[in-house]
Amino acid sequence: MATEQSRPGGAAGAGLAAARLGTVRAALWLFATVLAVRQIAVVLNPPKGERLTDLETWVGPSGVLRVKGSLYESTQFTGTPFGGLVLKPLTRTAEQALGWGWTFGTLLLVVALGLVAARALPQPVTRRTALLAAPVAVTLLMLSLPVRNTLYLGQTSIIPVLLVLAGCFAVRGERTSGFCVGLAAAFQPTVLLFVVLLWFTGRRRAAASTGITFAGATALAWAAMPHDSFTYWVHHLAGVGLGGRADDLANHSLHGALLRLGLEGPLEIVVFLALAVAVAVVGMRRAVHYARDGQLLLAVALTGCVVVAVSPTSWKHQLLWVLLAVVGRVGKKASSRYVWPVAVVLVMTLPAKMMVPNMGALHPVRDNVVLLAALAAALVVPFLSRTSEYYRAPIPTEYAPRAETRFRRAPLLRRVATRPNLLLELLLIRVTYAAYQRTRLEATGSRAAAEEHAGQVLAVEKALFIDVEHWFNHAVVQVDWLRGFFDFYYTSFHFVVPLSVLGILYWRRPADYRWARTSIGFTTVLALVGFFFYPLAPPRLMPGLGIIDTIYGVQDFSRPDYGRLTELTNQYAAMPSLHFGWSLWCGLTIALVAPKVWMKVLGLLHPFFTALAIVATGNHWILDAVGGAAVVGAGFGLTYLLTGPRTSAPRRARGEPREQPQPDGPLVPAVQQGGGGRGVA
Repeated sequence: MATEQSRPGGAAGAGLAAARLGTVRAALWLFATVLAVRQIAVVLNPPKGERLTDLETWVGPSGVLRVKGSLYESTQFTGTPFGGLVLKPLTRTAEQALGWGWTFGTLLLVVALGLVAARALPQPVTRRTALLAAPVAVTLLMLSLPVRNTLYLGQTSIIPVLLVLAGCFAVRGERTSGFCVGLAAAFQPTVLLFVVLLWFTGRRRAAASTGITFAGATALAWAAMPHDSFTYWVHHLAGVGLGGRADDLANHSLHGALLRLGLEGPLEIVVFLALAVAVAVVGMRRAVHYARDGQLLLAVALTGCVVVAVSPTSWKHQLLWVLLAVVGRVGKKASSRYVWPVAVVLVMTLPAKMMVPNMGALHPVRDNVVLLAALAAALVVPFLSRTSEYYRAPIPTEYAPRAETRFRRAPLLRRVATRPNLLLELLLIRVTYAAYQRTRLEATGSRAAAEEHAGQVLAVEKALFIDVEHWFNHAVVQVDWLRGFFDFYYTSFHFVVPLSVLGILYWRRPADYRWARTSIGFTTVLALVGFFFYPLAPPRLMPGLGIIDTIYGVQDFSRPDYGRLTELTNQYAAMPSLHFGWSLWCGLTIALVAPKVWMKVLGLLHPFFTALAIVATGNHWILDAVGGAAVVGAGFGLTYLLTGPRTSAPRRARGEPREQPQPDGPLVPAVQQGGGGRGVA
């Protein structure tokens, strides 16, 4: 009887789950469509001469494909002679129609690429993955830098990737498969490395067909354009030297990296050839291994990563192979499973300067971050085999018991009880801070609005009798050591203390780290809202008040953009004060987790001195600190709403033995590991 009653409920639950899945899928497709429309606007809105620049160089009124003579006289055309032969008929197309047609055609190729990649996922996959893979793949492709660069320039780099994937996954018959791959190699010669993958995975007819197709397409182009073919294959050694400088930051091959590091001449050529051979041998061995393991899409991605590394030039629009490596599974724990795909997606969708701090010592990493990702995928990342017990069933994430709260709907999320992955945390912190910097700069308001808002704040302070900025600023200026102390405190501790608190919590109290990291994240996001809607001039940038800028000196108010840091940061991001907000977060966090009273007091002194420093240096109003306190309170409140309160284990009496973890309670040691505090996600 109970079983019969449970069936309708089970069917209803399955129907509800299917409906939710359908809604998510529709939302993802809608998002991908919005991205496509935005890309069309970005590509076609700029005036003539600033859009589809490479396509214009090739087939425009003065393009190299229209001019009689060699395609490679100006080195502007970087494609193969076969590519030029295919593109030549487009010179008869009207310019406006060509722009729209090329852009829409490229978008259709991107969608086809996403559909083929989703279909190529190694089996078996869950129903949810099967339904969501296609829109997620198309969305990631639309967001990726190679696709955006291809659309902006009017390039053809989507075609070889799509042809290879079609040959490996979409067509039937080895000869047809080889024909597709060979045609791709006719557009991008280093794609011939896929012959190795086909040959050593038992598809020898496909490998032979690839070689025959490539030779036939190249011979056809040679017969139609003998002079151009000789120039490309012999004079330029398969295109070497065409296009921009090989040491340009846009060239992400080993050759480009070596040139940027200062090697040149015969030594650089020898080193490049040696490294290229080593990368090709190791990378192709790994690709063959994963293909035999049933992960052909990963094998294709690794081969593409080798292609990126060993090509003399691998421009931005030719780096799409690296994104395909996102399908590899790394890590035995479920919490570690997201590190590799997140890292790949960030590298392939964000500028390198957002991934790596702008420090001289890190410039080689920043300038070669995509190449490093390709080399990591091809050579060292330990992707799991399908025979591994962790491939489909990783070690599950441990969650703390649900917290008791006074609110029915809190907490909304379960709290993870284990230490988060360090690499993933560092990646997210770096990217989040870079996004914060960019958003803060974009939020700059007009000088008139900022000064008007400053007048409003000053009026409120006068009404409350707290307008002490002028008095305190001048009092500090009169004492040299005090001025130096507050200048140092303002410029030095803003980043050092929060990062130190997060680092110590991660090391000693991982559960508390999650709770603290979430609250400071909410605090920062809420502060950005204030910067956008209420640009505010700080006291030092208010003409007529006589506030002395103790750090940067006297301001020239006759200039429209006064202030020495105006070109680097938003001078009007004053309300709320994140200098005070972050310091208050540090003080409260230390007061909550520190085991000693003197530590708690020392932690609370930090926001006190910060409040004095922001006023003494003329950088903030008193009410800015009040705004900072408000966003900190809201950040802690949102953290409470999502994950519940931070709770502590009862203290042990002196001499009382430590409680031993229960055999059937795997969460007990995890909670104790966090210093008694239950963490938050």
